[in-house]
Amino acid sequence: MNTAEAEKVKRIAIVGPECTGKTDLAMALASHYQTVWVPEYARNYIDRLERPYTEDDLYTIAQWQLFTEDSLLLNANRILICDTDLTIIKVWSEHKYNRVDPKIMALMKARTYDLHLLTYVDIPWEDDPQREHPDKREYFFNLYKHELEQQGIMPVEIRGTRSERVTTAISAIDRILQP
Repeated sequence: MNTAEAEKVKRIAIVGPECTGKTDLAMALASHYQTVWVPEYARNYIDRLERPYTEDDLYTIAQWQLFTEDSLLLNANRILICDTDLTIIKVWSEHKYNRVDPKIMALMKARTYDLHLLTYVDIPWEDDPQREHPDKREYFFNLYKHELEQQGIMPVEIRGTRSERVTTAISAIDRILQP
């Protein structure tokens, strides 16, 4: 794919609290559209750490998340499904450290997406060593929604059963793919 073709690829960001089906939705959408999806880099990064993550790690994660997006963009078929965006890192940093590294904010402002899908908390919690707040999913959902709206982004809320979620997401994506 050349640069002009890559610029035409629509970027779809899936945002939401922990354990709300972002990865499952990303895989289902990539399969439906026969394209690639970008995993959440933080999961891989934290899995390899031999210590608890720190605030400084967030900038590294943000850089690698965007690098991975850019790398996979070359293999995308009309759309690139991103299992997260830097909104999650921003909100998480504010929650955990009461601040956001200005370098993360600069990266965030430089990246745009054509559509944001915001996953709701209406699916069961599944324990995972990286998940920290099973009791705060609604709280984080509201934070992500507010943050996106502050950026002028009106996300499409993804709720319901797995099939309802996929159907809602496909409908939203199909609208942005129309000429």
